[in-house]
Amino acid sequence: MIDRERLLANFLELIQIDSPSDEEGKIAQHVLARLRDLGLEASIDATGNVIARLAGEGESLRTLSPYERTELGRRVGREFATILLNAHLDNVMPCVGVVSIVADGVVRSDGRTVLGADDKAGVAVILEVLQAIRELPHPPLEVALTVQEETGLRGAKGLDFAQLQAKMGISLDTEGSIGSIVVSAPSHNSISAVVHGKAAHAGTHPEEGINAILVAAEAIAQMPLGRIDFETTANIGVIKGGRATNIVPDRVEVRGEARSRDEGKLRSQTDKMVKALQDAAGRRGATVDVEVEREYSTFNLGEGDEIVQRVIVAARFIGLEPELVASGGGSDANIFNAHGIRMVNVSTGMEKVHTTEEHIAVADMVKCAELVAAILTT
Repeated sequence: MIDRERLLANFLELIQIDSPSDEEGKIAQHVLARLRDLGLEASIDATGNVIARLAGEGESLRTLSPYERTELGRRVGREFATILLNAHLDNVMPCVGVVSIVADGVVRSDGRTVLGADDKAGVAVILEVLQAIRELPHPPLEVALTVQEETGLRGAKGLDFAQLQAKMGISLDTEGSIGSIVVSAPSHNSISAVVHGKAAHAGTHPEEGINAILVAAEAIAQMPLGRIDFETTANIGVIKGGRATNIVPDRVEVRGEARSRDEGKLRSQTDKMVKALQDAAGRRGATVDVEVEREYSTFNLGEGDEIVQRVIVAARFIGLEPELVASGGGSDANIFNAHGIRMVNVSTGMEKVHTTEEHIAVADMVKCAELVAAILTT
């Protein structure tokens, strides 16, 4: 039921619409119109997210008594439950002026920008599935196409969850083979520090200064970073400081992160990074201000979760062998799970995201759409 050429055309159209994080207005209006054309009730919320709803099988049962719903539910089965479909509208830079190349069944950019498959492939799949299944029996559906996902999941964080009825959902925003089901993702702490040293002339009186960059360097050298273990990672990604080569720098900013699917390990890793900053500052006579902020929290779903079972059954129905995956990255699924919506993240087939080598096979997008359609109709 999935139309390959229509799906590809929609994807190519979406990636032509510039949508860096916090500049998603044009693409939001585009998909809003598309969803309304497909018969959904759709609107843009105060944060800029596109929210839509489509009635389905079991919708009329909401007016019945609990007993009647229970009895009828034995006949209509799982079609009571509203399912949420999610993808995000923004892209990482460089993403302005994408020129797409389709060759040998693969879509990529011309190398000057990212492609934007992360996550316009997810958006395109959702639009195709909604068109493909609209004449078929399906559960009630909700759609949340979020903004600013790439800059801290801010669109999902800004959702009014009281407006959503779904208690389970599917996010289309990850790499890997089609049939991969992300059922676990880490908690994420951001770490921001400002090291305060003392300025001095670097050529005439360097001993009178306290080099804040040196303090930061010593601290970072003492931190366990990179792959800590199979569920924990850490990184220092930003260092900013100094005014001129002839001035001992009196201030430097350091920003990093720690992630883990285990809260105890995350706490331990975060503490080690903070302590390394404090100890280095103490040794050199500097001071340091450190802030730790929780960006999002872990989720863990099991094979017995209904949404996981739905994906497993649908995958096998279309000839895929499902694989349950624990991810090291966060996504909107972390936010939805934190709000009580049991959400998995499934692969669209995108590869090398966040680089100018990003690409996606058309066949993988089609298979992803077939999987989502099967989840909603089998």
